Amino acid sequence: MNQHEQTTTSTDSAAPTGEPVIIYTDGSCSGNPGPGGWGAVLLRGDRRREMSDGEPATTGNRMELMGAIGALESLKQAPLQVTVFTDSQYVQKGITEWIHGWKDNGWKTAARKPVKNEDLWRRLDAAMALHSVGWRWVKGHAGNEHNERADTLAKAATQKMRDQGHRAGPFGAA
Repeated sequence: MNQHEQTTTSTDSAAPTGEPVIIYTDGSCSGNPGPGGWGAVLLRGDRRREMSDGEPATTGNRMELMGAIGALESLKQAPLQVTVFTDSQYVQKGITEWIHGWKDNGWKTAARKPVKNEDLWRRLDAAMALHSVGWRWVKGHAGNEHNERADTLAKAATQKMRDQGHRAGPFGAA
């Protein structure tokens, strides 16, 4: 672990099987809200898979969440030992610290306000329940090869969403 990574607690399910999976995720948004994308790099042994997607109108935090959700939901074998690296403290702290209180409070914050992005937090919680997941924060744009690749995938997906929106124009197809 380098100086920019932080280990956090994990969620445990049944005993994991097979080789561990390492996931690097990132999200991107052009405007907030605006078109956005997410990217993920999944590593398992000598295998590597990259994935990305986007939405035409979203926020940066939603795309950060979708990177982790997309990657975890793509895992077909369960349970697995998974480590997720994210450069989003919102995702890392949300899933390891804050979610417990939100669930206990009926998906309300400590200030009794609705949790933002509750739909995605619920999806992430469900996707994690199938595996033993550890979370690590990694500093973004600090030279970590896999984090940089996830960032590139997220930005490309954002650009694709921007291009699709631009072609359509404000009054429909151009």
